[in-house]
Amino acid sequence: MKSDIEIARSCNMKRIEEVAATAGIPAEVLEHYGKYMAKIPLSLIDEDRVACNRLILVSSISPTRAGIGKTTVSIGLSMALNRIGKRSMLALREPSLGPCFGMKGGAAGGGYAQVVPMEKINLHFTGDFHAITSAHNMIAALLDNYIYQHRSEGFALKQILWKRVLDVNDRSLRNIVTGLGNTTDGLPAQSGFDITPASEIMAALCLADSEDDLRRRIENMVLGITFEDKPFTVCDLGVAGAITVLLMDALKPNLVQTLEGTPALVHGGPFANIAHGCNSLVATKIAMSLSDYAVTEAGFGADLGAEKFLDIKCRKAGIHPRITVLVTTLRGLKMHGGLVGGESHEQERQALIEGFANLDRHVKNMQRFGQPVVVTLNRYGDDSEEEIALLSEHCRMLGVGFAENNVFAQGGEGAEELARLVVETIDRQGGKEIRMAYADDDTIEEKVNRIAKNIYGARSVILKKSAEKKLARIRAWGMERFPVCIAKTQFSFSEDPKQVGAAKDFDITIRDFVINGGAEMIVAIAGDIMRMPGLPKIPQAEKIDIVHGQIEGLA
Repeated sequence: MKSDIEIARSCNMKRIEEVAATAGIPAEVLEHYGKYMAKIPLSLIDEDRVACNRLILVSSISPTRAGIGKTTVSIGLSMALNRIGKRSMLALREPSLGPCFGMKGGAAGGGYAQVVPMEKINLHFTGDFHAITSAHNMIAALLDNYIYQHRSEGFALKQILWKRVLDVNDRSLRNIVTGLGNTTDGLPAQSGFDITPASEIMAALCLADSEDDLRRRIENMVLGITFEDKPFTVCDLGVAGAITVLLMDALKPNLVQTLEGTPALVHGGPFANIAHGCNSLVATKIAMSLSDYAVTEAGFGADLGAEKFLDIKCRKAGIHPRITVLVTTLRGLKMHGGLVGGESHEQERQALIEGFANLDRHVKNMQRFGQPVVVTLNRYGDDSEEEIALLSEHCRMLGVGFAENNVFAQGGEGAEELARLVVETIDRQGGKEIRMAYADDDTIEEKVNRIAKNIYGARSVILKKSAEKKLARIRAWGMERFPVCIAKTQFSFSEDPKQVGAAKDFDITIRDFVINGGAEMIVAIAGDIMRMPGLPKIPQAEKIDIVHGQIEGLA
């Protein structure tokens, strides 16, 4: 089989005006980025159409290091819905350069289920991540300058909370000192870098429903704490207008296409292990406005991305999916059953059966939210019919629909069975509302406890002293009504990535709370989670190159 990039290159892409026309988007509203990409305006949102759309959320079991293939399945499912006569559109996140050059090599789907042009989507795309990086670091520079210029007036902050960001994996930048050198080079201060998808600006842009809302959110971003223990915000700095200007184009969703010409909106890119893990609210609403079945995915397993999609994004947007599709693989289930490698056939079979516990908890969690659930097997070439039958029977006993898919090798054709099952399930029992994991009026501590105990299965929540101090500050600043975004490893229900399966008898330790006044959520840091990843021993960058004028190494 050809590589992903070879398949993408062989695609006879439609010009973006053609793709737009199939979705009912007038050519005159397109802002072209070459022949095959364009930005589209927020005015395309039609709230009446949004309310009627049969939104499909794609999530998964707890992933392996290689992932589970949610994006690939999302793309394949949307193409399959169109193939069976349903009007479907995609809403996905943008890839980050950090993982692209680190572990993944790309995040635009795979095989015959990709969004194209994949090289541009995986690299600089339309510049959204650059705009967010620039806006975030512009605030950092303006804050440092404000402190420097007003120091003679006695101005100082007790604590500076705003770091810098960069869309690369660079462990050396996690902790830095700025302002070294001459007195004219600034005031020495300890700081650090997060990766761009962890920027509060990324979260705020993905949750904003208009330019005015984005500006309001920027104004409310907390940069530091005064000696009176009050928040010092972008509004106090007086530069919200300038930062909004930097983000005007980035707020508009990006229109591209799948290998089969299905319209796709690829916009925004917060990670689900350190942020809320969903594409932009405006892109999702436009996809819902222009189709009957919008397909979107939430990052990592359902305990992270799907929970945050429902508890944070849907709470803000007033939308809800009619169904959740849980993606699984036999390899992933066997890993959760304790398979290491080299075991016998019977040991593999037993590991698969024991791995069902991870799937079961994710299914139960989504049903707790009031979601009908369909399980799909993202099939690999060496999957045995015997093991697939075991999974199918297990899903039947759970009372949830099951369909295997082969979108990687067959594109939309490989998900037609899944598409029909999804449509039938929505028609029969499509979710009418969400039962949130917590109420707005719950305290932050109660919200964390409800997620940790009811979704993760934790025994208890332990708050470090630093976290308890932050809780007092959150209450004093009137931010307890904000939803909670737990930053946690994606590989386990617990905070320990080695506890695979359906972890039991564990505690969740919250060592800090990060106040996102603009994104309007409280990020709870569980365990030893990094907001700036490092590179592996052999990064994917070693395989990326230009050969005879063509990019190689992207996947």
